[in-house]
Parts: sequence; structure tokens; C-alpha cells
Amino acid sequence: MARFCPLFSGSSGNSYYIGSARKGILIDAGRSAKQITEMLKNCGIDLSAICALFITHEHSDHVAGLRVLASKNHFPVYASYGTLKELEKMGCLSGNFSANVIEANGVECAGMRIRPFPISHDSAECVGYRIETEDGRIAALSTDLGCLSHEVHRSLSGADLVVMESNHDVGMLENGPYPYPLKRRILSDTGHLSNNACAEELDRLAHERASHFILAHLSRENNTPDLAYQTTFCKLTMSGMKQGRDYKLTVAPRENSAGNIVIF
Repeated sequence: MARFCPLFSGSSGNSYYIGSARKGILIDAGRSAKQITEMLKNCGIDLSAICALFITHEHSDHVAGLRVLASKNHFPVYASYGTLKELEKMGCLSGNFSANVIEANGVECAGMRIRPFPISHDSAECVGYRIETEDGRIAALSTDLGCLSHEVHRSLSGADLVVMESNHDVGMLENGPYPYPLKRRILSDTGHLSNNACAEELDRLAHERASHFILAHLSRENNTPDLAYQTTFCKLTMSGMKQGRDYKLTVAPRENSAGNIVIF
């Protein structure tokens, strides 16, 4: 059966495992190689199960451990052309591993088909990933997006598991301590997705077959897990849907110390 494990999620670092009990991939490596290796072990995932690293974009909370982790284990790395060019400038690709452009039709890896889709974010060429697993399940991951385009919606639609950014509560952000330029960046169409925008999209997706949702990349300063959860939960409840009957909703932990793995 297909497995998804959020190792780390949030502005302090992001990394996710998806695959089977035997083999899979990592999406992003935003903590140190040591921390990622230890968290995989904590979650019962053998490092030898990792077949490749797939990177969404070049921001440090997604690539901090990339060079060391890939070099030490000879993991091939896949990312968009624009992201690879930025990673090269940053020195993240100067290691003992291959760096590969992932095209629109995707690649076969770990018995899965991994396809990228473009995301609006203030980076070179940010992507999300739609993944078809060995047993025919579909997972879609979309974090760090300022707005929900038609292509993002199409890429998420029909997925069995949707991992979506629920970064901030607008009120907390607007009244919080961040400087005004940073607030503008986060609220822009190339910034981060709010709880309300996430809830609206998950409500649409729930009417198009999707039934398992994981809220990810929560801001430590401008959100809480309960607030993110309740925003989407209330939206789905108002649509007549019931948790446990029509959908499952959880929040990805900042650090998966409990070792939780989602089977879907």
C-alpha cells in the first residue's frame, strides 16, 4: 500500500517521503542530512529505500540538506530547469550525484510516475508534484504557492491524497510583528497560501473525489495547527461533509517525532 510520511513541514524545514514500505522518494530536503536521516529512522523508513530526491524550489527551507544528503548516498536529484540553475549558483549541486531536469511528462522512479506542475511562488521555477504510486493511487503535493491557478487545481483534482499549504491566518499575519514588506510578500500571488484559500480549494477538491487531506507548511508565527485545521474542517462541514465518512483531515507536524505514516 502507498505510504506518505511528513518528516518535516514548515518554515523551519520541509521534507516528505512517499512510496511503499520497500522503496520511495523524498520530496525536498530542507533540514540537515543528519536530521533527515534520523527522522527517517524514527519513522521506520530505511535510508536504502530512498531512490531519489525531488526538489520543489531552491529556498533554504527546502534544500538545506540537499548537497550532503545526496552526495553521501549518491541519490539522483530531480527539479525544474530553473530550480537546478539556481541550485547550481548556490553550490548545492557540487557533489557526487546526478542532477536531472524533470520534464512535464515526469519520470519513473521507485515504481512510481512523478509529474511536476508549475506553482506561483517567488522562486526561479517552483513546482508541485503529482505522483501515481505502484498500486495506482494518486498523491499530489502543493506547498509554497501564492495563488491557486487552473493548472494547480487540475493537477490536484482526483487525487486520493492531497498535501496542501495552509500557511497563515490572514488576521494573525496582518496584526503580527512581521515588517510590512514581508507581510506584502506573503499575501501576494507569489507568496504563501492562507488558511481560508486552502479551505476553499480543499472544498472544491472534496467534490471531485479527493478524500484525504494533509495541511502543510504552517507558519509558526502566523498560524496554529488547530486554527488551520478548524478553518478547513468548518468549510467542509458547511458543505455537508463529515470527517471520517467523506474525508480525512490532518495537519503535518513541524517535526514528525511521533513517527506517523499515512497509508492511502
